[in-house]
Amino acid sequence: MHIEQLYTNCLAEAAYYIESNGEVAIIDPLRETQPYIDLATRRGSRIKYVMETHFHADFVSGHIDLARETGAVIVYGPMADPKYDVIIAKDNQEFTLGKIKIRVLHTPGHTPESSCYLLLDENGDEHAVFTGDTLFVGDVGRPDLLDGKMSSEELAGMLYDSLETKLKVLPDHVTLYPGHGPGSACGKNIGKETMSTIGEQKRFNYALKAKSKEDFILQVTEGIQPPPQYFFEDARINKYGYNSIDAVLERNCKPLSQSDFVKAAENGALILDARQSDVFEKGFVPGSLNIGLNGQYAVWVGTLIDINRPLVLVADSGKEQEAVLRLARVGYENVLGFLEGGIEAWSGQKDTVRSVTALEVPAVLDQQGMVLDVRRPGEWKVSHLPGAQLVPLSDMPANVAHLDRDKTYVVHCGGGYRSMTAISLMKQEGFRNLINVYGGFTAMMNAGLNVVTESDNVTTASLHG
Repeated sequence: MHIEQLYTNCLAEAAYYIESNGEVAIIDPLRETQPYIDLATRRGSRIKYVMETHFHADFVSGHIDLARETGAVIVYGPMADPKYDVIIAKDNQEFTLGKIKIRVLHTPGHTPESSCYLLLDENGDEHAVFTGDTLFVGDVGRPDLLDGKMSSEELAGMLYDSLETKLKVLPDHVTLYPGHGPGSACGKNIGKETMSTIGEQKRFNYALKAKSKEDFILQVTEGIQPPPQYFFEDARINKYGYNSIDAVLERNCKPLSQSDFVKAAENGALILDARQSDVFEKGFVPGSLNIGLNGQYAVWVGTLIDINRPLVLVADSGKEQEAVLRLARVGYENVLGFLEGGIEAWSGQKDTVRSVTALEVPAVLDQQGMVLDVRRPGEWKVSHLPGAQLVPLSDMPANVAHLDRDKTYVVHCGGGYRSMTAISLMKQEGFRNLINVYGGFTAMMNAGLNVVTESDNVTTASLHG
């Protein structure tokens, strides 16, 4: 028996490769299929099943393409109703894989069709459970993604029953393999580890220690941030099907001359610059939105950009296909092409951004600058700079309407990635006096700048949207 977790940091997503006696099951694959096919080929095995824990909202799964290319069968749990050929398993139904078996555990709550897969080893013993978005390390799946079809409280109640009757009853030694790790919007506060055990989660996961069903519902539904709007479209795509990834790449990886690039932008396409922030700041096409490939690129695209809006890309040479592929992972396929030759080939006007080190921040603030903190509310609660305003990046651009466009803002996030995205968004909204902080809040903490907690008397911007 062989198990591999195939973890993708930029999406905080875990797919799984399970092999026994030359037969393979893939659980929750990403959209590009070749890595799974190559892995099975190297190990001399064939992919027999593609098992989906639910209709994913945060990425487009590769299950359809993978099944088509390998002859594997797609498996969903009860209550799934996809519009393509699959096996809809019954609760507790078992699938033989070489010398092991995989048992379907229907665990509704995150979604009605959510299911976990319990691996029984060669001796028939419970060895590991693949929980999708039902149970994470330190958290559980959010119960608010049915867009009004079911209430969060109703789904949370179902989730409680699933955890109590299907997962908490498993032996403590059973390895827990969740569908996501830290940074995923599918949970409120997922722990930093990407695997655990059932016993550890019984001891440390707040959701498994609730005193009652009512207490659980309150804890799980309290403080959930609104999901990115692309979640609902991705769930629909995973249910109804999609174009092959090869067709998407062929259509979207199209080099554009500067004149065609400009024309597309003039006709409403958004310029998405996927370069690193410290490169972007030195020169970019005016009006560009910077979301770098070196971070949670696809997640922030999905959070900030309408999935139906046409895009044109600027990327480092050789990174164009990666930029397109990672967009396709989250269902963004309306890419008209990329600037041929990159920013080096751009002969038009360029914009820039000023950045300062953490040690330079006090001097800038002495010149009447205002600190703008674009981190998440949870990060803000731990500590922040005195006098700062909180405007989370996820709420932009609507949340900057009340700010003074003539004022100088010193913009920071946690480590320097999100702040440049925020600045590029603010520039689109007419702000010009913007200064970025290299290394963000972490750098300022390390430099010894004074910080305060939420309980202190600070100015906090009102949150809109």
